[in-house]
Amino acid sequence: MKFLLSILLIFSVCSASASKMLQGKVVSVADGDTITVLDAEKIQHKIRLQGIDAPEKAQAFGTKSKQALYELVHGKTVQISYEKSDKYGRIVGKVLLGGQDICHQQIKAGLAWHYKKYQDEQPRDDRDAYHASEMAAKSQKLGLWSDLQPVAPWDFRKR
Repeated sequence: MKFLLSILLIFSVCSASASKMLQGKVVSVADGDTITVLDAEKIQHKIRLQGIDAPEKAQAFGTKSKQALYELVHGKTVQISYEKSDKYGRIVGKVLLGGQDICHQQIKAGLAWHYKKYQDEQPRDDRDAYHASEMAAKSQKLGLWSDLQPVAPWDFRKR
């Protein structure tokens, strides 16, 4: 019985951490939440940063969000932890640079929203940290939160 429980425990841990990993050099930054990574086999992958939604290019702070992301990652080798792709074929993943969560950095700087529509796809610790950082950026009026009435990108896209 103990043996069976041990096997089940190992199986559940392995399947819970079934994230795939990708590593590559950032060769392009499309906007504040989308990058292109070139892997070791010279294959390009479009990456949608998980857990955030940055202002669109035509929105207030759209250019600033893109520029901040560019300065953080362009030309650098990043690791992406992911489990899925979106309807546009982009990998949706957590982007890490030297252990630093780049998705989270965009929120901390007030240059992206925590994308609560998809928060159930995030680990609980990330969800909590992203939410707390969004509230802190908002209270400090950082980035897009300095706008009197910031428009969320999902609302902007509906227009």
